Amino acid sequence: MLQINDTIISLDILDKNFTCNLEKCKGACCIKGDSGAPLEEEELEIIESIYPLIRKYLTTEGDIAIKANGGYTIDSDGDYVTTLVNNNECAYVYFENGIAKCCIEKAFNDGIIDFKKPVSCHLYPVRIKKYKSFQGVNYDKSELCKSAVKLGNKIKQPLFIFLEEPLKRKFGENWYKQLHYAGINKDKIIS
Repeated sequence: MLQINDTIISLDILDKNFTCNLEKCKGACCIKGDSGAPLEEEELEIIESIYPLIRKYLTTEGDIAIKANGGYTIDSDGDYVTTLVNNNECAYVYFENGIAKCCIEKAFNDGIIDFKKPVSCHLYPVRIKKYKSFQGVNYDKSELCKSAVKLGNKIKQPLFIFLEEPLKRKFGENWYKQLHYAGINKDKIIS
């Protein structure tokens, strides 16, 4: 484990290679799982406020699910998560050439909104677990991402490099600089 400020980071974040391969996985992380994407409390109001702006990007089923259940729900663990369509894909998913993509990110890329997507989606396969005095930063080893691991190993791209933008978004530039330093010097500083 590695500690930076109030975060305890799994060494898998430094050791594992990873590069998303949407052509192979088809965006499975947006479709499969026990519940919707985890949401932070400060994202709840954002999710509600952007609905009218992103509605045109939603599938009919996604729009119906959001109208019926709201933009987010609470899962069996008591956590806020994105709404699902029939306990399957995220309500914010649309499909392009058979690949699940995010309506929120599409609206962001089109300049309609200034919120890229929930940070948990941006960080995946990294998951954050909040404890009383620290946050755990862990790698969610999932069968969904076998092709991303394979591609990451092929091009030798570490997970922490692949996730540079969302890690900076979540924890800040200085935090990421420390993680990057630890990642490129891990053989020297971690034994």
